[in-house]
Amino acid sequence: MPTNIDRHELQRLLTEGAQLVEVLEPRSYEEEHLPGAISIPLKRLKRETVAQLDAGRAVIVYCWDNQ
Repeated sequence: MPTNIDRHELQRLLTEGAQLVEVLEPRSYEEEHLPGAISIPLKRLKRETVAQLDAGRAVIVYCWDNQ
C-alpha cells in the first residue's frame, strides 16, 4: 500500500537498503534525478520492467508533483 514519507524517512529507508525508483519520463530523469535512483518511467511500469528490482528490499517510488 502506498505511503507518503518525508525526507528524513526517505534517508532512513535508503540507509537500510531501500531501492529508489523514479517514474519520471526519461527526459525529466536525465535533467535531474535523485542520486542512486533507478529510472522506470510510469508508462513502462509493468512486471517485466520491475524484474530488475530486488524483491527482498523495500521500494520507494518517486514522481514529481507540482501541486
